[in-house]
Order: sequence, then structure tokens, then C-alpha cells
Amino acid sequence: MYLFKVNNPNDLKKLQKSDLPKLCDELRDKIIQSTLSNGGHFGSNLGVVELTVALHYVFSMPEDKIVWDVGHQTYCHKLLTERKDKFHTIRKFKGLGGFTKPAESKYDSFISGHASVSISASLGMAVADKLKGLKNHHIAVIGDGSLTGGIAFEGLNNAGASDTNLLIIINDNKMFIDPNVGALKDCLLDITTSQNYNKFRNNIKKAVRKISGSGFNVEKISKRIEHSVKNLFLKNNNFFESLNFRYFGPVDGHDVQRLIKTLENIKDIKGPKILHVLTKKGKGYLEAEKNQTKWHATNGKSNKQIEKKFTKYQDVFGYSILELAKQYDDIVAVTPAMLSGSSLTIMQNQFPERVFDTGITEQHSVTFSAGLATQGLIPFCHIYSTFAQRAYDQIIHDVAIQDLPVVFCLDRAGVVGEDGETHHGSFDLAYLNPIPNLIISSPVNEIELRNLMYTAYKNKHPFFIRYPRGNGVLENWKKPFKEIKVGTGEQIIKGNSDDVAILFMGPVGNNAIEAIKKLNKQNVFPSLYNMRFLKPLDKKLLNTIFQNHKKIITLEDGVIKGGLGSSVIEFMVENGYDAKIKKLGISDKFVQHGTLDELHKESGYDAQSIIEEVLNF
Repeated sequence: MYLFKVNNPNDLKKLQKSDLPKLCDELRDKIIQSTLSNGGHFGSNLGVVELTVALHYVFSMPEDKIVWDVGHQTYCHKLLTERKDKFHTIRKFKGLGGFTKPAESKYDSFISGHASVSISASLGMAVADKLKGLKNHHIAVIGDGSLTGGIAFEGLNNAGASDTNLLIIINDNKMFIDPNVGALKDCLLDITTSQNYNKFRNNIKKAVRKISGSGFNVEKISKRIEHSVKNLFLKNNNFFESLNFRYFGPVDGHDVQRLIKTLENIKDIKGPKILHVLTKKGKGYLEAEKNQTKWHATNGKSNKQIEKKFTKYQDVFGYSILELAKQYDDIVAVTPAMLSGSSLTIMQNQFPERVFDTGITEQHSVTFSAGLATQGLIPFCHIYSTFAQRAYDQIIHDVAIQDLPVVFCLDRAGVVGEDGETHHGSFDLAYLNPIPNLIISSPVNEIELRNLMYTAYKNKHPFFIRYPRGNGVLENWKKPFKEIKVGTGEQIIKGNSDDVAILFMGPVGNNAIEAIKKLNKQNVFPSLYNMRFLKPLDKKLLNTIFQNHKKIITLEDGVIKGGLGSSVIEFMVENGYDAKIKKLGISDKFVQHGTLDELHKESGYDAQSIIEEVLNF
């Protein structure tokens, strides 16, 4: 009834405040209905419905700018900003993105697929507007989980010393995907258990103002009393006020009218401000409230995996590292806030003291792992490929230069599907390739993943294993561990020497296997080689390939600049071979969102695309 009337923020402002709780109910129902059907981020969006409505009711978008951290909690925002009619396309190929996206809407001020960026981005926007003489409002909405990221602390430090009117809203729901960790959550808890702090402080200030003009230094007295109030109500001084922020809250994040009143009261207060809002992830859907980790996101009815008999790669990793940990007590595991997403919960259940969730701290996770390695432990550092980009310096400076035995398990490598361009693990092969001392590998299937993990443990050097999101390809993958000689590949399919040789890395090779089966029916017999290691390359195998084939296709689930194809061409030139080479992979662009099949096809390395390239040769 109310949602029907609202197509943009101006329509929202025409409603009475008394109508807004009902609007929030309708928005929540719309998100539940759509996400259960089509998939997407679930609990986080249900938790910010009232906050989103309040922000759009009080501020004037798009002139005023919100940066959402992380941008996956913006379904309600999209519904209120001229995208309601397209909402059914969210996360679908060529449809609305699942995160904020400035190219999609003028109401999305910044892309935020990775956590902890909102404070720095909003501060930059606020400073720019001040230099231009504009008086727009700038709001960063950041979760308590994202607040653990290093860049968030850097932004707080810089913003607190600024004279901008930046408003930071802390959406405190005590969660990453898994429950929040670290000392900051205790600091927030201290504040939330002192709900009378601001009320008492404001009453003191009113009393002090009454004695103005009586000869007393009112400002000095006020500051002394305020300091005493902090010590009275908080176990420690308020962390945020120590950084020169005015702190307000905590406020019930599901009371839309109270939120509006609070935002109206503080919006024009000068200087950097923090509003602490308490929300519940999954609000309004009982199952999601009870099991917030499970209901962080849902596949939806239309996106269910068909091949249920196959195990997810992340679970193969989880079971395999538990097996290794049982055999070798120097193995430990580290992950930045992806405990369930990595399946390290499997190892944690039996060895909780050897599994470390460090929060949203990719840089810290890598250097922490390096520290563990200096003392004789073998850390398996599990990071999603897209997030490993954030720790590039630490990989070089803290691990590679010292040649430390850290095993990096890069999950979600290659295109990952509906999360889109901020989450594809497209660049890891290319950006890791130039770094000395690294071993870079990718398994074709679950058995090879297990064997590479075992090999990495035995090798005692920086070792990268990249594997994709989703299900594997084998039913019976629980085989005894076997060590693989580092830098060796193998021939998978022997074809005709005058036909094409296809060289691949990783599970994308299964597309080539499917393609070759169909090509054989057309009397075309390519050879297939699993290179397995990008670094070191199997030069012996490459010599054999170039001596027997004049037509070569390289295949990789990543950018082709700097990856496997580029390395093969470098080898050819350096060794005086002459062959025609076609590189298949991601071209020089950012891949959008869609299913894996759709993205493989669009990028030109699904089975049919491989068939066409072979026939063109």
C-alpha cells in the first residue's frame, strides 16, 4: 500500500512519519519474498530497513551522499531509489547489481564490495565538497564487523582531525558473516551497556550553561565534568570521543521514528560525528534471527545446485586440512572473518586453539601468518582471492622476501557468479606471477586440491593454491594424500600432433575436457595438458608441447594479461619456438555479475567457446 506510492526519496518524504513503520514492514516483506526466490544477501538487508528509510527521510539524496559499508546491505536503498520495478533482476545477468554501483544509479555514491572503505571515501567526498563551497551532508554507514578493518581505523584517525561535518553511523549487529571477534566488539559492548551516558552528559551541559556569565570558565568546567561522566558510565573512555568525534547513541535501529528524530537533531551539528545504532541481522524473519550465519545469504529457489552429489571445494579444503592437522601438530589455520565461508569450522570444532579468525583484516592475517611461520609453525592462510588483493604488500614484504612457509589457500578464485566485479578472483595469477620465491598452483579437481595442500605442507616455501567457488566434479575424492613434484604438469588427453594443444590451469580444464569429447565426435583430436603450476612452469613439458604442436590454446579462469598464456608466450620467445597461440581467459575488462555458466560463456572459455576456437585453428 505505501511502497506502491514510493518510487524515489521525494515520494518517501511525502508520507507521514506515522506511516513509516508500515512502509518498513512492506519493504521487509518485499526483500524476503524476492531473496527467498532469487537468492542474495538476506540477513544484512533485513537488519537495515528502518535505518535506510530514516536516512532517506531526513537527508536529500543524491546531493547528500551515503557510502554503505558493505554495499550488499542496500536492497532497501535500491527499492527507494528508482529501481523498484527492476528489483526482481537483482544479481541476475544484465540485471541490477547486488552491491552499490555508481554506474547503475545516481543514488549510489561509491562502489563498496569490499569492507571498511566507507569512512575514507566519505571523508574524501566531504573534503571535496568543502573545497568547492558546497554544504552537502556525507554519511558513512559501517557495520561493527567492517569497523575491524585497518583502513577503517585509518579513516577514523584522519576524520577525527578534520573539520568536516562527516556523520559515521555504526550499524552494530555483533556480526561479520560469523559472530564478530576482537577487542573492538568489547569496546562497543561497554558503550551499549551505558545507555544513560549521553542523556546524563547533555543534562550536565544544560546545567553548566545556566551559570554562564557568572565569572566561571564554563567551557573548562564543562569539559572536566564531561570527562568525569565518561569515567563514571564507561569502563574506559569512549574510544570514538578520544578521536575527537561527537558520539551519540546507542539508538534502537528498528525504531524508525526515533531514528528520524535523532538524525534530525544531529545532522547540522558541526564537526565529525558518530551515531551508534543497534540492529539485529535478519530482523523480521525468525529463522534468520536465530541462525544469522546461515542466513547471511541464500541461493534462492531458482539457483539451487543441481549436482548435489558433488562436494563444495571449500568443504574439501575444510575436511582435508583437518586430516592434515591430525597428522601434523605444527599446522595452524588463519582466516580474515571467513570462518564458515572457508569451512575452517570443521577444523575449529576439533582444534579450536589452532584456528584463528582475525576479523576483516587481510593485511594483518598475512603478516600474522608470517609471524607464526618464523616460529616453526605452518600456517594455512585462507583468503578469498578478491580479498587477497588487499594484502599485496604483506605478501611481498612479510612473506616472500623472507621465503616463509605460509600456505595461501585462495578460495573463490576466477569468476564467482552473482556477486559481480568486486568479488571475482580474476587477478591473482597475474599479480602473484612476478613475485620471487612464490609457488603458484591450481588444482583441476578435488583430489588434486588435497594433494597440493599436502605438497605445500611438505615444501616449506610460500605456496599459493587457488580454487573456485562452488561444487567440485568428483564423487569419490577422499583419497590418500600424495605429494606432487613442484613445477610439474601432465598430459590429460593425448591427441594428434598436428592438432591443437590446449594448456590449462585449474578446474576450468574441465570445460576443455567436455569440449574435447564433443570435438572427438567431429574427428578432431586436440591434446590436453594440465600445467598445474604457473610458477615454476614445467619447462620440460613445455619443450615437449612446442616440439609436437604448432597450434596452442591456453586456458585460465583469470585475466589473460600476465597469467598462464603470457608465461607460455614468454617461454616460446625465450626458447626460439614458433607456434600460433590463442589465449582464452578474461580480457582487459571487469566482468559483471551472472551465473558461472553465463560468465564463462561471455568471457569466451566455456566448452562451446573452446570448441569454436579449436575449429577456427
